[in-house]
Amino acid sequence: MTTENSAKAPASEQELRDAMVQQLIELGAARSPRVVAAFRTVPRHLAAPDADMTKVYEPEQAAITKTDANGTHISSVSAPRIQATQIEQAAIQEGMRVLEIGSGGVNAAYLAELVGGQGHVVTVDIDPDVTERAKDFLKATGYRNVTVVTADGENGDGAHAPYDRIIVTVQTADIPPAWIDQLAEGGRLVVPLRMRGMTRTVAFVRDSGRLVSDGFELCGFVPMQGAGENRVRLALIHDTEGEEVGLRLDGHPEPDTQALSAALQTPRTTAWSGVTLAGDESSEHLDLWLTTALDNLPLMAAKPAARQRGLVASASPLGVPTLVDGASFAYRTVRPTDDPDRYELGAIGHGPEGQKVAALLVEEIQAWDRDHRDHRARIEVYPARTPDDQLPAGRVIDRPHTRVTISWP
Repeated sequence: MTTENSAKAPASEQELRDAMVQQLIELGAARSPRVVAAFRTVPRHLAAPDADMTKVYEPEQAAITKTDANGTHISSVSAPRIQATQIEQAAIQEGMRVLEIGSGGVNAAYLAELVGGQGHVVTVDIDPDVTERAKDFLKATGYRNVTVVTADGENGDGAHAPYDRIIVTVQTADIPPAWIDQLAEGGRLVVPLRMRGMTRTVAFVRDSGRLVSDGFELCGFVPMQGAGENRVRLALIHDTEGEEVGLRLDGHPEPDTQALSAALQTPRTTAWSGVTLAGDESSEHLDLWLTTALDNLPLMAAKPAARQRGLVASASPLGVPTLVDGASFAYRTVRPTDDPDRYELGAIGHGPEGQKVAALLVEEIQAWDRDHRDHRARIEVYPARTPDDQLPAGRVIDRPHTRVTISWP
């Protein structure tokens, strides 16, 4: 018999897994029965023995396992929602050969469940600490159809190629030739690809010498290390400790930080678009359109204290699209409407041309609503040597190995 003062018994491992899976289903991250079964089976908490077990089974909780000297997270066990999303994107079948770039053990165990005894998983990581943890986890959990390799993921693993699927679990700005060469024709590459500061986990299909997108999702991942490392740089425009505001640069022109710092102190101007979003509607497709249409659109990152003090009106962990024009800038924002479940999109401008820049940003928000809202971007990857006249119309992002294109119907 229980009383009001009796302590509730802690949930068992299986109860935690079942609760996590139910949430993943409700979030739309886990959809197919085989993926659901895999997530019900793998004891992911064994990969993070020092973490609170209940936290390890929270859908949005990533377990950070290593940071660098600057405090940047360089290794983690990705959040269950992200892992389920990528695995669903990969559409893995029994008997497949799968390569994972970026190890840790848990994701490899999910993949091993899906490929079955006749399939094989190779997981590669540059960090020997990470691969040792992966080996220990896979041994403890009994997965024998996984090969753990300590190497630079930039080069894939040719010894076990070709692969039916390649899943990349670290953020990358480029697609190394080895990943394309080692992927079977018609095979799928799922990769968190950073495009002008915006990261999406993209499902690509190999079509001869190029990759063509077959869907993408918003995501966040630790950055790639090794030869493929290419990190975003932060240019501060307000450096008061605890209230920092900066622009994340990813191939964008170098900003005049002094001029933009002065602009931030000027009164803001606002332009509204008349375009609304539902309360639960993501702006991810809009933001991808904005970076396709506008040349100098870095992401503005701001500490919460900067928003609380009124320096900026919008702040997001992923960054807010910000149009820069010399000594002026404007960033995307929202305001409530009469409908409690809808918000109007607009732009806030600062600087001598703040109103003009805000109006330009609003024009592209309206163009997205008018011409592209019901469509999705097509992302393609071509070899770096591909001539311009062989690329689709749209935004071209040049990287050392590839030319990435973003086009819209």
